[in-house]
Amino acid sequence: MADLILHHYPASPYAEKVRAILGFKKLAWKSVIIPMVMPKPDVLALTGGYRRTPILQIGADIYCDSGLIARVLERAAPSPTLFPYGDDIVTHALGHFGEAVLFNTAAVLAFAGSGVRAHMPDASPQFLDTFRNDRAAMRKGGSVRRGPPAECRAAMLHFLPMLEAQFRDGRPFLTGASPCNADFCVYHPLWAVARTPGVRAIFNPFPRVDAYVDRIMAFGHGKPAEISSAKALEVARTATPAPVGRGLATELEDLGIALGHSVDVLPVDYGFDPVRGELLDCSADEIVVRRTDSRAGTVHVHFPRVGYEVRKAV
Repeated sequence: MADLILHHYPASPYAEKVRAILGFKKLAWKSVIIPMVMPKPDVLALTGGYRRTPILQIGADIYCDSGLIARVLERAAPSPTLFPYGDDIVTHALGHFGEAVLFNTAAVLAFAGSGVRAHMPDASPQFLDTFRNDRAAMRKGGSVRRGPPAECRAAMLHFLPMLEAQFRDGRPFLTGASPCNADFCVYHPLWAVARTPGVRAIFNPFPRVDAYVDRIMAFGHGKPAEISSAKALEVARTATPAPVGRGLATELEDLGIALGHSVDVLPVDYGFDPVRGELLDCSADEIVVRRTDSRAGTVHVHFPRVGYEVRKAV
């Protein structure tokens, strides 16, 4: 298999989720540090428009969304597994809680006001303004609502006793003795809070949660080796994308979309930057489009099926 190349930046919670999975699986990988804000020309050369962090590159295959990336890493390295108790609804529900509920609370606590400096200690005041404006633009028109800090603090204090109770029987991880995919979904919002001075104290009444964060953090990040974005583009340009299935979901047939059509793929919640390409596959789990870029060459861009919309290009 070609090298795993993660395009990320250190302060990204979703990138930390993937880095922790790489550490749990003790994987070697290549690290490309990308800009925190737009423009991201080398990222867009690979994705065709998708701008969220992180993305995973394997040769000329580009995987978007940390949920899909986790499953790709599971396929690449099945042991130790992210699904020790099966790929069941409990794992999905806990993971959804972590990323659809807990993250939006934690992000405000960690990045609001002066807390943002803990994540970007060398940033200038001008860059911090740019960062805030960039994120506001990305969320504009989206369905994700983030409350003010006081509301988010109250919400976190509502959730933490529930998490603390999850460990009352002595289990080290959410569902038992071994970590599962949901642990990494819940971990990264807590990680963002934990590394923010003055905010981590919110964990003090919840020692099991505090220890849980440290337990997953102790997995480390595997074996990264930094490469340039130019090198990553060269890897894509000189590689051939892996073969894909040729499935087509019924709902797309009903919309008059067929394999081979030019389509736009975009998130349904926020960051509505479409990726245009030739539809190669749309199963119950994954969307794949083929596109060609003057610098990246021909690539396959992969998205999870859930959370993304496929539209016929016009």
